Amino acid sequence: MTAASNSVTICDNGVDLTFSFEDMLRYHGPGFPGGVAHAFKVMQRGLTALAKSGPVSRRDIRVETSFGGPGGRDAFELVTRGVTEGRYRVDKSLGEPFRDGTHRERYFFRFVENDRKVEMVIRAGHVCDEFIELGAKADKTAEEIARHTYLKQEMADRLLALPADEIYDIL
Repeated sequence: MTAASNSVTICDNGVDLTFSFEDMLRYHGPGFPGGVAHAFKVMQRGLTALAKSGPVSRRDIRVETSFGGPGGRDAFELVTRGVTEGRYRVDKSLGEPFRDGTHRERYFFRFVENDRKVEMVIRAGHVCDEFIELGAKADKTAEEIARHTYLKQEMADRLLALPADEIYDIL
């Protein structure tokens, strides 16, 4: 796995495939750029940690996470094909050990490749309370929808400006 500041690379049947954040966002669409950014940074961090002598095999990666967002799901699907092939699982209980008032429990990721695994959790301070509260609110006003849309893009921009190891800790 190569993780330059603007891409992730994975191997599929002997061919290295490189994906940018923009590739992932085009696949997902404009709805959840923050979720796409989280998945992008998690893949940079986790797939690099799993790599031995080159990119990990696309079809050998399982993703287990407490993060249920559609932006993340679509980014993982594009890169790993794990959603359609049954190697992607969302389980909210995976993040429960991280309940500390900072929303970290929602941002736990585990990558498993054969007998090896990497577990990651977001560092405190990367997800604001307002974002979580607006995301959970059922009947948003037009102003709240606009604010939530702004916060999604603001988070994506902020995450993309940082190296993955400043956002996610390997446990």
